[in-house]
Amino acid sequence: MEISLQLFLILIAFSLSLHLKIGPVWSLCLEDQHSSLLKLKQTLIFNHALSSKLVSWGNSSTDCCSWAGVTCSGGGHVIDLDLSHESISGGIDSSSSLFNLQHLQGLNLAWNLFSGSIPSSFSTLKNLTDLDLSNNILSGQISSIHWENLSCLVNLRLSNNSLEGIIPLSLFSLPSLKNLYLQRNRFFGQIGDFPVVSSSQLATLDLSSNRLEGSIPSSFFKLQGLQQLILSSNNFSGTLDLSIIQKLGNLFTLDLSFNHLSVEDGFGNIDVTSFPQIQELRLVSCKLRKFPSFLRNQSAMSVLDLSDNQIEGEIPEWICDVPSRYLNLSHNLLTKIDGSCGRRLLNFLDLHSNLLRGDITNVTRAKFIDYSENQLNSVIPTDIDSFLARNTVIFLASGNYLRGVISESICNMSYLQVLDLSRNFLNGTVPWCLVNMTQSGFLSVLNLRRNNLIGTIPDTFSGNCGLQTLNLNENSLQGKIPKSLANCKMLEVLDIGNNRISDSFPCWLSTISTLRILVLRSNKFYGSIECPMSNATMSLLQIVDLASNKFSGKLPKNFFESWTGIMVAKDEAPAKIIGQTYYKDTVTVTMKGLEIDLVKILTIFTSIDFSCNNFEGEILEVMGEFQALIVLNLSHNSLAGLIPSSIGNLHCLESLDLSSNNLTGNIPQQLGGLNFLAALNLSHNQLEGKIPKGNQLQTFSEDSFEDNKGLCGFPLRDCEANMQPPPQGNNSNDGTKIEWNLISAEVGFVFGLAIVILPLMFMKRWRIWYYKRVDRVLFRIFPQLDQRSRNHGRRALRTP
Repeated sequence: MEISLQLFLILIAFSLSLHLKIGPVWSLCLEDQHSSLLKLKQTLIFNHALSSKLVSWGNSSTDCCSWAGVTCSGGGHVIDLDLSHESISGGIDSSSSLFNLQHLQGLNLAWNLFSGSIPSSFSTLKNLTDLDLSNNILSGQISSIHWENLSCLVNLRLSNNSLEGIIPLSLFSLPSLKNLYLQRNRFFGQIGDFPVVSSSQLATLDLSSNRLEGSIPSSFFKLQGLQQLILSSNNFSGTLDLSIIQKLGNLFTLDLSFNHLSVEDGFGNIDVTSFPQIQELRLVSCKLRKFPSFLRNQSAMSVLDLSDNQIEGEIPEWICDVPSRYLNLSHNLLTKIDGSCGRRLLNFLDLHSNLLRGDITNVTRAKFIDYSENQLNSVIPTDIDSFLARNTVIFLASGNYLRGVISESICNMSYLQVLDLSRNFLNGTVPWCLVNMTQSGFLSVLNLRRNNLIGTIPDTFSGNCGLQTLNLNENSLQGKIPKSLANCKMLEVLDIGNNRISDSFPCWLSTISTLRILVLRSNKFYGSIECPMSNATMSLLQIVDLASNKFSGKLPKNFFESWTGIMVAKDEAPAKIIGQTYYKDTVTVTMKGLEIDLVKILTIFTSIDFSCNNFEGEILEVMGEFQALIVLNLSHNSLAGLIPSSIGNLHCLESLDLSSNNLTGNIPQQLGGLNFLAALNLSHNQLEGKIPKGNQLQTFSEDSFEDNKGLCGFPLRDCEANMQPPPQGNNSNDGTKIEWNLISAEVGFVFGLAIVILPLMFMKRWRIWYYKRVDRVLFRIFPQLDQRSRNHGRRALRTP
């Protein structure tokens, strides 16, 4: 009996549990909410292949509350809708069924492709607490929305769009608003002062990367709950006294960088101990002349960036006591760093572009150290590793006066990934251990260019080499390119130009598919550059500089056909990410006759320079496929034949130099359509015919075309003057040229005059007849002369 009773109770409990679990599946979603969501799906334009939420709506369940991205209340109303990352495009109409979901509290449409303006219907969703429209392409103004109706709004994100116009002051006064993100838009104009309500909850205000101007409104500094104030990259102006932040007791992030502000330390005798404990302070380009004194009392700071100011003198010891893990004082006028700073260990220390002098051993220990562009003048100590942190990842000291040899102790820093000692006065050889460091896969960048290094490049690159950049340009290195470098399968930049290396063309580099920059300029390379056919190619090459060597032979067609990286324009090459920092490669190229340092190599910059070699044969038609090419220099070779008309397809070309070759024929008419061409040199060839007319060709001086005897047209001599008939004869006695046409005319004139004059002088009868005939003609033309002549005759007869 007890068993049957227990079984009965179990069956009842089981049935109740089924009812509780199954019932809500069909009852939670209200019909109007269901239909509104389906209509919304039908009106939205989205990529079904990329969608993970919208694409599944209504497919298997009629309960809209179970659909992806949808959250409902207990009463079946949709209260949260997350359609972020759904590849939705197009605009949002004011009549959209979205606005039928009146119980919405959270709406996330971020990371889509929504365009057009934000409809004013958003102000009807009065229960909204979170609205995220960030990372779209929305445009237009937002002042038409009645933001005051959204009194429950806590978080508003409109960042990363193209919104413009004046920011309505009502946004700053919403009583519940805590986080306001409007950064990276196109808002402009001034922000006036606004009434700060006592119930204001605003904690985060990010207006960075807009076009705001005028002074920073004092109302911002009355927001007692403000924790983050980010106003960087605008056009704010005027003078700001840092003592004003004393009113913001909860502030832990302040960024006023990149405006037109003059920030002053106006603390004076004010007690700075009561100031907020700031964690992140960025005052870049704020015309600071000294270190803000309130920093002495900061104990929680993790980021301090005072770069690009006018702070001069010694870096005080107390700055090193500020517990920042990120310290950037670059681009100032600092002359010395206190030696005691070396006791501190930072994550990031950037002191580049100052006036720091003295010994490099005074450096502060850090994982990232940048001492480049200073006046450090010392020998690199043999125990340099003891002055740096063993876990140093990046060490940059380029552009100083460092001298002596590179100590092998630097290889003891086993975590080192980037070493840049370029543009110094270092001598000796390249330490073999630096090459060996690549076997651990750590060292990614080795830049020793513009020093006085000698010897050969060590041939000990291991099989698991992780090197991405090797730059040894402008040294005195000899020998050959080490073939073990082929083990560096991640190599992107190889620059060994301006040395004394004597070798044939390194065809084995074609096995490195990642290579983008190849500079062999000004060495002693020789022979052909044609390589045996292989499956390996250098398809990513964008800068190839073989100038000023002794290469010879024809330009190999298959070699150029593999350079697909120059055939299609690409986006900017990203900087190398080393940990949480960045390193940008530097390569020197020759463009328009000038050497230019590309501090940041871009994939959109492409260059081919084969000048000053012994190449022969014709210029290949395939070069017309290099659609992304900006610089082409084949000058000072022995190239012959015609200029390919396909060169006219290089619409990105800015510099073209084919001078000092044996090129013949006409200049292709297609070159006249190169609208970006800023430098042109076709001189010292055997070109002929008329210079084509075009937007650009007529802008160059005659130097660009000189020493082509058959060439004519502007800016050279006129082509019609060049088409005069050849000379008819020469005076064999004195070599004087006789113009027979002129002489025959003169002889004819004299002979005809003699026929008339001589009879008049010596034959009276002829003379009387001639005068009578002349008189008759004159009297017929002028009858009055006949009357006067008769009167005159009568008077003459009366004269005794």
